[in-house]
Amino acid sequence: MKNEPVISLPAECSTRDVARALGLTARFVREMAEQGELRGWKTPGGRWRIARESVMSWLELRQLCVPGQPAAPGGPAGDAEGGLSCEIVLRPRRFPQRVLLIEDSAHFQTLVKLLVGHEFPQVDLHVADDGIDGLVMAGRLEPDVLIVDILLPGIDGAALVGRLRWHPLFQSCQFIVITSLDKESRAPYAFALAGVSVMHKTKLVQDLPSLLDRALALPDAR
Repeated sequence: MKNEPVISLPAECSTRDVARALGLTARFVREMAEQGELRGWKTPGGRWRIARESVMSWLELRQLCVPGQPAAPGGPAGDAEGGLSCEIVLRPRRFPQRVLLIEDSAHFQTLVKLLVGHEFPQVDLHVADDGIDGLVMAGRLEPDVLIVDILLPGIDGAALVGRLRWHPLFQSCQFIVITSLDKESRAPYAFALAGVSVMHKTKLVQDLPSLLDRALALPDAR
């Protein structure tokens, strides 16, 4: 276990404690608590407190930690309920995580760069201007998350997503599709995009941070 990352959490954690330990944003942790994915409660001052055991359960369910590990030598022990240690051994993950954006619009390239740089400074972001270059870069980088526009020069973005999703090399990749098409216009692509997060470009600023946060937190996103 010496080379595996270890995090320490108090019995009652703030959203910032959990976010810092897991490499997420405090906003995403708060949303998880609000949606019941993490067991928590609000203080009289309106701040969330998350039970450490709930974080452990969330990690174990997604196979992101080594279950049932004792406290590391010299680490805090004995204050965990139900025999759970206050130190959590995480399974190794690639760091920094890689995100590949395939988008031909310079405007939206810049917007995504700004959002990722501000919300996810730890992420290694790469950008491809068209589908052909994107396909080559995807094979070389093996990104953790792939953000793709449906309408791309040189290749059908939906077909690209459909092809990569079933390729063995990308079984661990999470996909996010961005598009200027409305729901009705996206109907021809429904089969290729089934089960994929799809976001309209007009909502990119509001929706991308939470979608990317969730994609990076999933176990398949190395």
